[in-house]
Amino acid sequence: MQQKIRIAPSILASDFAKLGEEVRAVSEAGADYIHVDVMDGHFVPNITIGPDVVKALRPHSRLPFDVHLMIAPADPYIEAFAQAGADIITVHPEAGPHVHRSVQLIKSLGKKAGISINPGTPLSAVKPLLDEVDLILVMSVNPGFGGQKFIPEAKQRLGHLREMIDRSERSIDLEVDGGINFETAPEAIAAGADVLVAGTATFKGGPTAYAANIARLRGQR
Repeated sequence: MQQKIRIAPSILASDFAKLGEEVRAVSEAGADYIHVDVMDGHFVPNITIGPDVVKALRPHSRLPFDVHLMIAPADPYIEAFAQAGADIITVHPEAGPHVHRSVQLIKSLGKKAGISINPGTPLSAVKPLLDEVDLILVMSVNPGFGGQKFIPEAKQRLGHLREMIDRSERSIDLEVDGGINFETAPEAIAAGADVLVAGTATFKGGPTAYAANIARLRGQR
């Protein structure tokens, strides 16, 4: 069953010169999660931030930190991100030889575990993990950069995963990330997503616009 719609602003699109202020601002503006994109320049063609930045940001918000590890290997860094303050840690099945072990490690640290599906990753990769994961992240762009265009095929993938989650009868977040804006957000929600990662659409217009942007993404005016 689709849960309430939650908005997870991606700090990748924020002003990095004042990251703490940006996290506080979107938290106060009504965000539900803080989405942290971690990239290593190897698994994806970009480099972003590490555990020390997560630790530095942790005092600026009480919201769950939704940390997406686009790194390979992921396992050696999971504990560091957990200790830094991540609440949800999401890995890719391609980021290590034993994704089930990665999920078990995350759970053993007392954190929620997510699995991320790239546009070219078969949905069958999710099935063996349905009893373990707390979140499934559908990438609606190829990961690595913000501001990309939403891939329409992601809607069909969201629909299939919505059915899979509902059959499992577990409360698993179905998150979507990539090209989410005021036009594509309603489409993603209709397809079954209940957590929307939005960077550019959230941070557009500066802090005074964040509350309205978040409300509009959620389907409110």
